This record gives sequence, structure tokens and C-alpha cells, in this order.
Amino acid sequence: MVTNLEYYKVFYYVAKTGSFTIAARELSVSQSAVSQSMKQLEGVLKTSLFRRLAKGVALTKEGELLFSYVAKGYEQIEAGEKKLEQMLNLEFGEIRIGASDMTLRFYLLPFLEKFHERFPKVKVTVTNGPTPETLKFLKEGKIDFGVVSTPFSGAEGFEIKKVKEISDIFVAGRKFISYKNKMLDFKILEQLPLIFLEEATSTRNYMDRFFSENGVTLNPEFELATSDMIVQFAMRNLGIGCVVKDFAKEQLEEGKLYELRFNKMIPKRHFCIVTDKKSELSAATMEMMRIFEDESK
Repeated sequence: MVTNLEYYKVFYYVAKTGSFTIAARELSVSQSAVSQSMKQLEGVLKTSLFRRLAKGVALTKEGELLFSYVAKGYEQIEAGEKKLEQMLNLEFGEIRIGASDMTLRFYLLPFLEKFHERFPKVKVTVTNGPTPETLKFLKEGKIDFGVVSTPFSGAEGFEIKKVKEISDIFVAGRKFISYKNKMLDFKILEQLPLIFLEEATSTRNYMDRFFSENGVTLNPEFELATSDMIVQFAMRNLGIGCVVKDFAKEQLEEGKLYELRFNKMIPKRHFCIVTDKKSELSAATMEMMRIFEDESK
């Protein structure tokens, strides 16, 4: 068996060009080096691969058989190298992202737009789900990175970068206007109809824990899948909605909803970009990270 695969590379070029001289020129080696390589290859294979012509060489029957296989392999390698170069130059590729409705809408979306403008041939796939599901997908290698909201557990082995501060607030419509501009105690929430996210979200887990630590027992009247629905329910006076402020910004500015005030602050949270420390990021993902970095500056 031939152990020096460089011989097959030389063989490919000689067979393709029909000339030791031209093959040497394309390989940037001397003609004697090409001749010596072919002599070595024929010696190992115990057969003649070329026959001499007046100008150049031609394959023997044995050489034709070998070339039919070598050409496929070598051309596949060249095609692979070309594809790799294109991927590194972001002429194609894929980024897989995990994000919730909230992180997608209020952080990620503008970056996706900029990335697509610069690299339209790179496919971007966003898997929508709550923070626990996003972290699970990241551990399983199903996504390249996640954009999640704090706090969250199970962060071992992850690289975490805070990228945006967020505020949790309570909003209400005209039915609850008597509470507007009043400084309230959290205990009042036990007497009001509340609208919260479902329990399988980092936001809901955080709020449950925070109010429990402050001696308040929450019994939501409505538990909804999205913050957008909480805003809609609050506008229809179905209760007091708990949302990240960005979700209700438009309704607050238009006076359709108002924010309840309390005598104690709810601590701020953050959106974070999370990657797996053990996984190498692709060229496309690295470029996306650079866009995050540039914007943060």
C-alpha cells in the first residue's frame, strides 16, 4: 500500500495534464521531483502507469483504472477545501440560535437584521422557547448560542455575558385607576386579580421567588403563554399584568395602561448571551458575536 499520499497528488496532475513538465509547474516543484515520485509510485504498485509519447505522456490501461479512482478522491478534497473557504468567508453556512419571544423581540431582532444584510447567504435558524428549554438545547448541541433572561439555574459549563438590563413591572387599565400614582405595598397584590406568565419560564420563577422572599403569596387569576397576551388582558381590565416593561412601553406612552408604584423596588434583571465553553464557534457565529460587541460599544 502507498503510504505517501503526495505521490497520488503528483500522479493526478501528470495524468490530468499529460506532461511531467506542466505538472511540475502547477505543483511548483522540479520536473525531476515529479519523475522521481512517479517512479516510486510505479515501484510500490508494481506496474507502469504512463507510456511515453513524442510530446508528454499518456496513461496505460492500469494508469487509467487508477486515475478513475484517484481523480474522484482528489477532486472531492479540492471541492471540500473550496467549500470550507466559502464557509470561512461567510458565503454560506448556518447559525442556530435559541431565544424566547422576549429576548428575540427586544434584543436579538435588530442584530439578525444587520447580520442578514451583510451575509445574506448564511442561514439563520431561531428556535423559540423559554430559558430552561434554550439552555437544554445548548447543552445538547442543538443550538450554537442562546439569548436568555436572568436569573436561571444550570449554568455550569456555560460562558455568560450580560447584554441588556430589563425591568419587571405591574400594569393596569382604567378599571384599576384608583391605584394610579399611589405608593403601594406588595401585600396589595394578594387582593388583586393578577395576570402572569406560565410557570415554566425564568420570568415567572423569578417573580414567584422574589415575592415569596417578601412574604407575599401570589395566586394569579390568569397564567398566559406570552407577555403580549398579558398586555392585551390588562388593557381589557381583566386584571393586573406582570410584564417586562418593554412589552407595555407603547401602551404606557399612549395612556392605555399605567404602571403601579410600590414602596420597594423589584431588582433589575438582564438579557444574556450564553455559549457552551466546550464547543468551538463557527465562523458565522463568531461574526454574529462581533456584531454584538460592536453594538455594545
